[in-house]
Amino acid sequence: MPVCLHLNRSMHDRGPGSKCVCDEPFAECQEQPSSCITIGLINNMADGALEATERQYLSLLDSISDGILIHLSLYSLPGIPRNEFGARHLRDMYSGAEILWNTHLDGLIVTGREPLTQNLADEPYWGSLTSVLEWAHYNTHSSIWSCLAAHAAVLHMDGIHRIKSRRKHCGVFECARVSDHPLTAGAPSRFALPHSRWNGVREKALTSHGYNVLTRAADAGVDTFVKNERSLFVFFQGHPEYESNTLLLEYRRDVGRFLKGETNIYPSMPRSYFDKDTVNALMAIQEEAVSNPRNELLAQVSAALENTRIKNTWQATAACIYRNWLDYICAQKQLLQKGGNLAMQPIEVGSLAPMLATAGDESVVDPRRRA
Repeated sequence: MPVCLHLNRSMHDRGPGSKCVCDEPFAECQEQPSSCITIGLINNMADGALEATERQYLSLLDSISDGILIHLSLYSLPGIPRNEFGARHLRDMYSGAEILWNTHLDGLIVTGREPLTQNLADEPYWGSLTSVLEWAHYNTHSSIWSCLAAHAAVLHMDGIHRIKSRRKHCGVFECARVSDHPLTAGAPSRFALPHSRWNGVREKALTSHGYNVLTRAADAGVDTFVKNERSLFVFFQGHPEYESNTLLLEYRRDVGRFLKGETNIYPSMPRSYFDKDTVNALMAIQEEAVSNPRNELLAQVSAALENTRIKNTWQATAACIYRNWLDYICAQKQLLQKGGNLAMQPIEVGSLAPMLATAGDESVVDPRRRA
């Protein structure tokens, strides 16, 4: 079934990622309660990446929606600086996150963004983000927290601080499954996944606070982890949603920042990403740029990247994990309708169905309650 996108204001010039635009997003869900789910996307990305991020999640969800009708709504947090384009785009297509307080969503996806401050708690949107987190505990079956949003969530929930690395983890990393869990059921024991971050949270800090680490990236630490309390919270330090050229565009942007003098650190080339000829060409430009930085070199970078072809080696695994996430939400809805409560428990590798486990009456929490 297609993803049905619910917009703040109906638009007629949507891009190719949108399969369906809905004015009434919840009507079908009332008729098909267990096979129709409502998902919110809180898109915190920079203005230039808003549309690309929408497209990434729309495409990913659409590719795995067989048998499930997904209603996707877009939300924005107050306090994030926006230029004229970004502000207009949000007005046209997004709803403010404050309308969530009196509603319920089956699933929520919260993206990260580049930080403005060293301390996440000093970010201008910190208060609204933590309010969303508290709301999600009681009003979603499961929520996904991506990159910086994952770091903010664990800081608020358990006081776990992220640690800045000496170099940026950028590229396609080999990840390994380190524990069996329904979210990674059916995924290979080792798989590739993009990462693009300076910071990370330590595995020991996570496990000591009750988080379950699911996958670990070679040379980059924890990749995916979860915590199941009132709602299943899923945390990604990597980016399974990335398109083939996302890291390419980020690299070209960061080179431009160096050449303009906006930063004094030349960006690390994404590892295991470009072909050998492209790597050699980019390394030659980097040597020249470090010794004599000037804007003209950005055209050479663009030329070197123009004909490169990126092989997407992570799409199948991303689809598997996100489909497992949708199946869990559907099962949680179905069990809740029967008056039970679903807890996600480890299962044997290879099983694609989420584990159903009925908890005692004392642990049953109505997810429609407000925190």
